[in-house]
Amino acid sequence: MSHSAAPRFAAVLFDLDGTLLDTAPDLGAAVNHVLQREGMAPLPDTVIRRIASDGALGLLKAGFGEEQLARMDTPALRQALLDYYAAHLYEGTRPYQGMPEFIAWLNAQGIRWGIVTNKPAFLTEPLMAQVAELPHCGVIVSADTLPVRKPHPDPMFYACAQLGVEPAECLYVGDHIRDIEAGRAAGMRTAIAGWGYMDPAEATTEWGADWNFDDVAALHRWLVPH
Repeated sequence: MSHSAAPRFAAVLFDLDGTLLDTAPDLGAAVNHVLQREGMAPLPDTVIRRIASDGALGLLKAGFGEEQLARMDTPALRQALLDYYAAHLYEGTRPYQGMPEFIAWLNAQGIRWGIVTNKPAFLTEPLMAQVAELPHCGVIVSADTLPVRKPHPDPMFYACAQLGVEPAECLYVGDHIRDIEAGRAAGMRTAIAGWGYMDPAEATTEWGADWNFDDVAALHRWLVPH
């Protein structure tokens, strides 16, 4: 995909799962642990990657089916998934290909970067503490940092305030429509992480993003001034 010349940004903010990190291997291991414990078949990787952004409940619905899950102790199953995941946060998870190089470039350019995610802090913070490949994260806004979460714009405003930048100077990169909605509502420019967790049939062109990139390298090349 061709893109017009990139503006100069003071900061780049990222969604976490499916954008900054490929967390599907560990999320999948957690839901499959619960499914197999309950005598159910594990979910294939293709399904996990399509719905990983829907969180623990979305994974459980995919594994059990909504009708069966409604007859079960859903909170207990969700807690079992989260407990297993919290104990195995960074086993299969890794930054996406090209992301360490991109983050190193942002750091070298003095462009601040951070995370705005709907993942709760008790998972986000210990996870990022293990990701040595991505140093100098300027801010992490988790699902429970504020009373509201994406697609509400307040987490975006909060991240900008912590970084000392204006929303109009910021690019937000995410792989879900709520990411684009949150960024747009905050007055940021937005880019779709085409490498992330989305259904291939998803009509991403209707999300209203400013740009769409197939991989991290394409985003990186676009931001490098010519």
